[in-house]
Amino acid sequence: MATIIINFKAYREGSGERAVALAKAVREVAEKVDFYMAIAPNFLDVSSILRNVEIDVFAQHADAVGYGSNTGRIPPEMLKEIGVRGSLINHSERRLKLADIEFLVSRFRELGLTSVVCTNNVATTQAAAALSPDYVAIEPPELIGSGIPVSKAEPEVVENSVKAAKKMDSGIRVLCGAGIATYEDVVAAMDLGADGVLLASGVVKAKDQKKALEELVGLR
Repeated sequence: MATIIINFKAYREGSGERAVALAKAVREVAEKVDFYMAIAPNFLDVSSILRNVEIDVFAQHADAVGYGSNTGRIPPEMLKEIGVRGSLINHSERRLKLADIEFLVSRFRELGLTSVVCTNNVATTQAAAALSPDYVAIEPPELIGSGIPVSKAEPEVVENSVKAAKKMDSGIRVLCGAGIATYEDVVAAMDLGADGVLLASGVVKAKDQKKALEELVGLR
């Protein structure tokens, strides 16, 4: 089953009550299609969504720390405790050091959380895959939010990233991100070997989010 993860980022359209409404819309659409759909809302909205919507919730970030005197940090253990499914790690807007990525992937594995390590090119994808996270998500930063899907603008990056990742760990799943907005984009990514997509603005900032979701999964 292909995976679709929608990152709400810190967009106004995906925060507060709007975040809960969007989460419900994703859930409604997910029930109609053969996709695994999950969301990554702003951390301030996570608890509210978990209380009100039956959907897998991912954090947008986690820190390489445990419980203790770590003001402003997000330990993996806290994510586990509140019922979060996993987290994005090393998103281009929240880069981490390699040692921190390794710590998080290992700790997530111990806690039974799902790790989604974001990468920006073939070399970093291969390096991330060597840590055996559950997913790597290839997203060239220059295409994020551009409306130009990486599967079309830089198909070789996706194809070569998939090959590099699978070479390091045959069981790893690869997501394609940056500029994804339509079902055509999803199909193109999967034709290049990806197991699904990671996207944000194509849905969250759409004038009609429900319509955008339906177009994303081929219901329109």
